[in-house]
Amino acid sequence: MAATTCVEEVLPPVLDSTSDQPPLFDGTTRLYIAYTCPFAQRVWITRDYKGLQEQIKLVPLNLQNRPAWYKEKVYPENKVPALEHNNKVIGESLDLIKYVDSNFGGPSLWPEDPAKQEFAEKLLSYTDTLNRILFSSFKGDPTKEKEESDGSYISVTGVAFDHLETALHKFDDGPFFLGQFSLVDIAYIPFVERFQIFLSEVWKYDITASRPKLAAWIEELNKIDGYKRTKCDPKELVEYYKMRFMTILLSTK
Repeated sequence: MAATTCVEEVLPPVLDSTSDQPPLFDGTTRLYIAYTCPFAQRVWITRDYKGLQEQIKLVPLNLQNRPAWYKEKVYPENKVPALEHNNKVIGESLDLIKYVDSNFGGPSLWPEDPAKQEFAEKLLSYTDTLNRILFSSFKGDPTKEKEESDGSYISVTGVAFDHLETALHKFDDGPFFLGQFSLVDIAYIPFVERFQIFLSEVWKYDITASRPKLAAWIEELNKIDGYKRTKCDPKELVEYYKMRFMTILLSTK
């Protein structure tokens, strides 16, 4: 599966509480995102990989100072991502990546093989579990190991990434979860990207150590233009996660 030709795009400025609202339901398809949000990044990657920069316009928001009109007139849930298309606004990132893949042109990101479709659904349903496990672990020492009943020592962080390593062994026709690049990879990489940066920089924990499939997966993803353009700033990410999680850790000591 080949991505569409790379489209150079000047990213629009971020809108905040002082910004005017773009026209609503004027025939333009708009993707409301935050450049720093991993949920929004899923749909952003899907859009860019499929070459839909002209068909779907980005509307980036400042989540710390978001415009009042967004909740009042665009999306009452007041979250990102949200997609304005065909005179309606829809949300939820996993639903949106499927929607964009099904309703717009560009290379398909969903497999035709029923076995791969079934595995894809299982992996998509696990994303929230993975994120919950790892974000919860950041409130303490995510690398701390606990003794199991059989005498072995494991960390919840290690178990979570071992699950991904095992999943990447399922199909051998490519380096991705379903062999070829798909919505499953798009669902996971915004979060794995952040986990890898934070665990490496703060806890000196390498998520790819003894996990060759995971290492190869990340390496291959970093060759994809549609993903590379959406990556977060590592320094900003580390500082934000330190503020979010390390203050909790310090306050409990």
